[in-house]
Amino acid sequence: MKILSAAQTREADAYTIAHEPISSLDLMERAAAALVQWLEQAYAPQVPFFVFCGPGNNGGDGLALARLLHHDGYDVQVYGIAEEQKFSTDFTQNLKRLPEAVPMTRVSSLADLPPALPAHAVTVDTLFGSGLSRPLQGLYADVVTYLNQQQAPVVSVDLPSGLFTDAPTPPGSAVVQAHTTLTFERPKLSFFLPASGAYVGNWHVLPIGLHPQYLGQVESPYHFLTPEAVHELLRPRSKFSHKGTFGHALLVGGSYGKMGAITMSAHAALRAGVGLLTVMVPQIGYQVLQTAVPEAMVLTDAHEHYLTGFPEEVGNYQCLGVGPGLGQAEASRLALEQLFRRKLPPLVLDADALNLLATDRLLRQQLPPDSILTPHPKEFERLTGPATDDFHRLQLLQSFCAEHHCYVVLKGAHTCIGTPAGEFYFNTTGNPGMATGGTGDVLTGILTGLRAQGYSALEACQLGVYLHGLAGDLAAKAEGETSLIASDLYKYLGAAFLHLAK
Repeated sequence: MKILSAAQTREADAYTIAHEPISSLDLMERAAAALVQWLEQAYAPQVPFFVFCGPGNNGGDGLALARLLHHDGYDVQVYGIAEEQKFSTDFTQNLKRLPEAVPMTRVSSLADLPPALPAHAVTVDTLFGSGLSRPLQGLYADVVTYLNQQQAPVVSVDLPSGLFTDAPTPPGSAVVQAHTTLTFERPKLSFFLPASGAYVGNWHVLPIGLHPQYLGQVESPYHFLTPEAVHELLRPRSKFSHKGTFGHALLVGGSYGKMGAITMSAHAALRAGVGLLTVMVPQIGYQVLQTAVPEAMVLTDAHEHYLTGFPEEVGNYQCLGVGPGLGQAEASRLALEQLFRRKLPPLVLDADALNLLATDRLLRQQLPPDSILTPHPKEFERLTGPATDDFHRLQLLQSFCAEHHCYVVLKGAHTCIGTPAGEFYFNTTGNPGMATGGTGDVLTGILTGLRAQGYSALEACQLGVYLHGLAGDLAAKAEGETSLIASDLYKYLGAAFLHLAK
């Protein structure tokens, strides 16, 4: 599903107003009704609400929200942070609609605010929305600092006040630290990036009926993965299929002390549905693989402790995954260099294969097109150089994918898939319990298994990343985030497939 910029969000509002048609005030009422519905499901009637309103349409949402909550019997107090001459038209109209029974305080200094809000209350932040283009200053910044010091949870509307939508928020800026963010129709790009996403808390998208024609025709390079879209990628299995139908994958990796990585990748490739799997390891890994993964066939390198070459018949496989536990021996780098000169099946590169690429620019230039690379942020930095901020990292990702005509799965809380066409796909599954060694090796196995079955590079990335995170979510639900380990992911991969199939 597309992620819209702040400008496109305004265009979507304007298009809906013009083509539905509907007045801007009625569209605001629709948004307020969606907010109230969510809040009343989340909080009991005895919970008081403190609504902080800015001067624009975001504040107008807050006023409409306060009125509707009051009508439904909630205790609501409103704080308006602006002079009257700065009010937007729709803010003014909603101010007139606010019942006299709803207390409203005009805030001209912090002295107008109570020393502390009740800890059992809910603070609603409707100071500023997605249109903000410069850091908050003066009273607005002071109010944000005040809200962040309260014990009462903060629910931000649209996005936390002070946060930029499509650009890095300057360091040191006053930004509301939300516990929950309720946004309209589509999430914002800043929700998916580490520095800005840290302010958002748990976010929820509330549909408000923006015109589907605009949403369908607007172009955006940014997307997020929905279960409905990923479900459509799943391929049903024919009754008369056999193991050859689902491809033969080759995984290459492992070194002395690092056989666990390639072992987990092998388990994951098999659980991802590949028909046949061969694993090539140094001699030290033969008994490990034969014992730990009896479903896989094993080839051994001439060297005991690390890889020095690849099979001659590598072109006979439907996908080649390289890197988990590989190590960075010079002989392994030379083997990778020689491999790139051959005719290859689809390629998935991870871990030390990426680190070897990072040390050799000429080797990077030989990277076969349509390869899938799966770096974590530090590995990506070794490939491209450091980023000044999260948005600059997206620019580096776009440039790297275009230059090498490859797909990069940049791992993180919202893993981002970069494509040669300059598009980005952010994942929406996964949890902090997956921040443990080996989870990336599992992802490599999943991607290799899917690619071998004939999924395109983009399909394999989308399906693989989503299933990887979903398996992590199911594992965390059963085992807890703290106790989650990488092998839990492939153990719950079957359950993830079943969940997605439904």
